[in-house]
Amino acid sequence: MSTSTSAPARTSTFASLKVRNYKLFFYGGLLSNTGTWMGRVAQTWLVLTILTDNSATAVGYLAALQFLPMALLGPWGGAVADRFPKRTILIWTQVFLFINAGILALLVLTNTTELWHVYALALMLGAISAVDNPTRQAFASEMVGPDLLPNAVGLNSASFNGARLVGPALAGVLIALWGVGPAMVINAVSFLPVIIALVAMNPAELTPAPLRRGRGAVREGLRYVAGRPDIQLIMFIVFMLGTFGMNFQITNALMATEVYDVGADAYGALGSIMAIGSLSAALMAARRPRPRLSMLLGALGGFAVSTTLLALAPTYLTFAIMLVPVGLTALTVMTTANASVQLTTEPAVRGRVMALYMTIFLGGTPLGSPVIGWIGDAWGARWTLLIGGIATGIAFAVGMFYALRNNDWRLPSWRELRGYPDPVPLDADEAPAR
Repeated sequence: MSTSTSAPARTSTFASLKVRNYKLFFYGGLLSNTGTWMGRVAQTWLVLTILTDNSATAVGYLAALQFLPMALLGPWGGAVADRFPKRTILIWTQVFLFINAGILALLVLTNTTELWHVYALALMLGAISAVDNPTRQAFASEMVGPDLLPNAVGLNSASFNGARLVGPALAGVLIALWGVGPAMVINAVSFLPVIIALVAMNPAELTPAPLRRGRGAVREGLRYVAGRPDIQLIMFIVFMLGTFGMNFQITNALMATEVYDVGADAYGALGSIMAIGSLSAALMAARRPRPRLSMLLGALGGFAVSTTLLALAPTYLTFAIMLVPVGLTALTVMTTANASVQLTTEPAVRGRVMALYMTIFLGGTPLGSPVIGWIGDAWGARWTLLIGGIATGIAFAVGMFYALRNNDWRLPSWRELRGYPDPVPLDADEAPAR
């Protein structure tokens, strides 16, 4: 279908911040995300330079263990998100994340950290995130409603990448001056602002989706996606991007240490420089009234090209500069894909579909990270980026084939898709209680 409609007016960049509950969530998340980025940099540096002798494989296993629970538990995490009040779930997941990060900080400060400690805590982080991630994604629409959802998704990404401007650079300075311990402590404490924000919200101002009761919740979500080829395409794209293209936790560390031979402060700066592009993309996404397939595919093609050029960068300076377009295109793909799936999915099944989305996006990391780490050890750091450029180039070709075959460059909302099934009718004994 190739119907044309008049373009909706652009949204004010910070429109969702007029909603009190979302404003609390945004600023709490901004503080927490800063700590998260500091923790990521410190954890990678701990494994790469302190607990191992620059082992890319060890860092790959770290990332794999962190995201393995999402691959295994993600669909059930989405069922939890649709079964219980999302605000309550998020309070508890943030408390558990605070405890998990606090244990690692304590081990580092007491100089008792071993590699298996880091691996075990990464696995626990992943298990908690398997519930937290889909719940947090679906919670956005309960705070702001469908009209502001693309804006909220863009601002969530702006919060994450605004923190990325500060977090990695600050972590690099702290590591250079006092080691990884202070960054780990800040990461643990940073979960408290989100907990406070969630507790301070006014539940009466939320618009929760109907809670799903009864058996068969996971199967219902799977069958819903099975009847939606447009969502399947988006999930394929984010799988290729997340599995092979978004391994910067490994690739930046390898390029910094093996190719350019720079220290912790210069390594930390790479994450902040990349965030310039990511933050720009997030703010543009916040103004975009509606996601489009043409935008998704254009950004994906740009990512494939810029990542390939990044792999060939001859100096640290050119590598750092090329991270800006890489961050811009990567974040554009992610925000467009995220908003597309949320806006085209029925509210009653949104938590489960977002869990499948996050499972595909993040769950591929246990496959991709060890492979990328092994490639770094066997073929060199540059190939860890070239593989990402090739894989996302293939995804771009598949997406173009889909769009050209269907002659359709738009992504209609779920209200326009009544020709698709509502959450697929279940047998009588599986029917959810309302």
